[in-house]
Amino acid sequence: MASTTGPVRVLELRSVRGTGGGPEKTILLGAAMADPDRVQVTVCYLRDQRDTAFGVAERAAAAPVDYVEIEERHSFDPAVWPRLRQLIKNRKIDLVHAHDYKTDMLALFLSRATGVAALSTAHGWTGHSARERLCYYPADKRILSRFERLIAVSSDIGRELVRHGADPARVTTVLNGIDHRQFHRDVSREPAMRAALGLGPGDVAIGAVGRLEPQKRFDLLLDAFAVLHARRPQLRLFFVGDGSQKDALEARRQALGLADSCTLVGHVADVVPWHHAFDLFVQSSDYEGTPNAVLEAMALETPIVATAAGGTGELIEDGVHGRVVPVRHVGRLIDAVDAALVDPDGTRAMARRARQRVEGQLSFESRVRTVEAIYHEVAGHA
Repeated sequence: MASTTGPVRVLELRSVRGTGGGPEKTILLGAAMADPDRVQVTVCYLRDQRDTAFGVAERAAAAPVDYVEIEERHSFDPAVWPRLRQLIKNRKIDLVHAHDYKTDMLALFLSRATGVAALSTAHGWTGHSARERLCYYPADKRILSRFERLIAVSSDIGRELVRHGADPARVTTVLNGIDHRQFHRDVSREPAMRAALGLGPGDVAIGAVGRLEPQKRFDLLLDAFAVLHARRPQLRLFFVGDGSQKDALEARRQALGLADSCTLVGHVADVVPWHHAFDLFVQSSDYEGTPNAVLEAMALETPIVATAAGGTGELIEDGVHGRVVPVRHVGRLIDAVDAALVDPDGTRAMARRARQRVEGQLSFESRVRTVEAIYHEVAGHA
């Protein structure tokens, strides 16, 4: 346990493949914005040496943060253990903050072996493999019930933790936030970005941002877009992201005859320029934690149509900051996009209110200060 004076020394511990997703934004920006007089953060990622697409190191260097990478030969490489223990000793770590089922287990074991405090943020359980659904995720929820403190990124996730044995008094819901100073709209950039995408004055660009994974239900969005495009030929759809569903979405796009009106952009390092071309952002997910893509759209004043997945309804109020529809409902999604397009003044007003909300209640700085207070409480600095 840490001393009662001085900053808490935190090890952010995470395992991910490829370029990662929303948690990477939260972890890296949180470390960069930490108050060094209160919290000193080391970010550690476990990297499978077989993963040639891993891109977190570059993002960490750009932040910049104190970043350590531990390579592993495979998913359960025992050589990771002594290196983590040495890192805790060298950095004089007070608290290990885990972010996924693998590092949850490691953090709990490290706490028991070294005496450091253990904390986990539950971002959700989004995998679809049988191994994850039937083995890893149930085991993770049992492991999390033994943590002295948990952060849930949405109320839904918090309730799931309690259902699996976590003490409600030890679970705190902290919605994701966003750095509204970094994510802001500059209308002077819009013409150039639209021209770069080949958009004419009458074209209407719909953007969908996120990993191309099953829970995002981009297949459902494609079906909705096919109906909308038949009514409004000026519509264009852009998927910004990459993932396991890329080939399936490509095949569906071709089968629906949308090759000329729908573009699979792939992974991009910076989504801000793309929002300057979008007239509307659409989320079609059936599962989310607190979606960073929605926060980005709010900050960039891109009008929003989103499914009520996970913490989405805690970010935006239907009819106030955007339009929220039930999950897995193509018809309601179509109707909401139509409503956004036929009422441009009302739609823009919602986008402005969304921006005001992220400047206030959902600022990333506010989130960082909340988490720092939790660190001090867990580490005995309260």
